[in-house]
Amino acid sequence: MRSPYSRRADRNLSRARLIAILAPNALLWGAIAFQYLGGLSPCEMCYWQRWPHLTAILLALAAIATRKRPGFSAMLTALAALAILTSGLIGGFHAGVEYGWWEGLTRCATSLSAAPGQSALDAIMSAPLVRCDVAAWKMFGISMAGYNFIISTVSALVCLRFISRWKGA
Repeated sequence: MRSPYSRRADRNLSRARLIAILAPNALLWGAIAFQYLGGLSPCEMCYWQRWPHLTAILLALAAIATRKRPGFSAMLTALAALAILTSGLIGGFHAGVEYGWWEGLTRCATSLSAAPGQSALDAIMSAPLVRCDVAAWKMFGISMAGYNFIISTVSALVCLRFISRWKGA
């Protein structure tokens, strides 16, 4: 029979895995919804924030799939938390650029697709210019990059805290 301590440790690791899968999914799908449903074209730094979330999702899925091997699962969960933290730190840098605290990229991104019968030059000229130093959306004075920083950083730290309370390794 397993001790109550062992069950509590298992719950901590399970909670860490849950955060590691839910947080990046919510943030990534939220960003995609803002792009495709809200019509907000992402800048280059917005795309940079998405890749660590995708990495975290894949690592968290692997952690869930290997939950019968708790030590390995904990390592994958910790890596997922670090990927989430990476996205948050990129979001923090991006938010600083948007608020004018420091300079960001010198180039901007655009989503380019030519309509049927439209020349490449016409597509380039009509494509929206997306600046990294201008927030496309804010709520309570905080941009999407700022929310990514806050939510990702807190999620990653809570996830790592749960892993640190897991004593099964």
